Amino acid sequence: MFNVQTQTEVRHVLEVLNTISRGRMVMDWDEITSGTNPYVVMKTSNIPGKNVLEIPGLIFGSKHKPVRRIGVGMTLTESMIEMASAMGLDLIVVHHPVADAANSGGVPFADYLPLYDLALIEMHEAFHGLHPGLTLLHGHRKLSTDISFCGLPGNVLHKGIALEGVHTAGDILARIDSWMGKEIDADLLEAERAIRGESTLQEATLSNPVRLLSGSVDQPVKHILHFFPHTGFSLEHLEIALGMYPETDTIIVSISRVREDHEFVELARRRGLNFIVGNPHSVEILENGLPLAFALEMLLPGVEVFLLRERITAVSLHDVGHAKMVEYGRGMAEAYLVNVPSRAVQ
Repeated sequence: MFNVQTQTEVRHVLEVLNTISRGRMVMDWDEITSGTNPYVVMKTSNIPGKNVLEIPGLIFGSKHKPVRRIGVGMTLTESMIEMASAMGLDLIVVHHPVADAANSGGVPFADYLPLYDLALIEMHEAFHGLHPGLTLLHGHRKLSTDISFCGLPGNVLHKGIALEGVHTAGDILARIDSWMGKEIDADLLEAERAIRGESTLQEATLSNPVRLLSGSVDQPVKHILHFFPHTGFSLEHLEIALGMYPETDTIIVSISRVREDHEFVELARRRGLNFIVGNPHSVEILENGLPLAFALEMLLPGVEVFLLRERITAVSLHDVGHAKMVEYGRGMAEAYLVNVPSRAVQ
């Protein structure tokens, strides 16, 4: 634990994160070029120029920058940067990897973050598998975790066993809703609809509820496989996992989702397995962000830690309630964007 009665600096926070992550953070940039840190991973869809190198460490700012207030978030956005500025934060720690412009309002970090004297640290793969919270919330105790299943970095697979008191698929569904405070989000959405006058307003968490896609609510659960489809987890991977754990009776996917006709679900139905779609990505700030934020607060006494949570909503264009801004938007479109004569190329 570090003495912060005098002064905490970014380097102290980085050291604390290295402790939290069991030594996974990049502490020296030589780890990137040398390839010695397995958590420095290139992510790509093979779209030219759109790949990103994950670097669990200090991305922007000085290691010697003083730190009094830290914000913990999931995905860096311009809205998060502006909130950090308004709150006088010194450092943002985000889970997901960041990229110039993509995570900073279309401009380089070097032009944006210095305006507010902000430093930036990312973690992602370095944080995976460190705590059993995601499995606990989904009703099982993990027996093992592979964070690179079938050799694919970030392809996380949990093998678990149902918690005491969790006997059926319905118990898991009820447990997740209870833990995540679904009724609070529902009340908030109804209030916002009324205040804005937008009856079609939707919110990401409520629009992606927990679902049972195979099995029945009274079907027993005990042996569970839990994975995350967006990590590259394939049907072949699932068949390999079921071969390794033939006792499996329940499959849970969370963070990302699949639909009713997905090949994972069809396989579960053929084999008579429960298939549960759990929490969406919009609540990972609670699943992973809260434990990280509390760990920082415990290891850096005297430093204020804030949870930076973004809430995503959607509304039909014809239901936007702010009449003055509707008039503005329609006027701009009509006058400058629609049926405008093209200019000759100079």
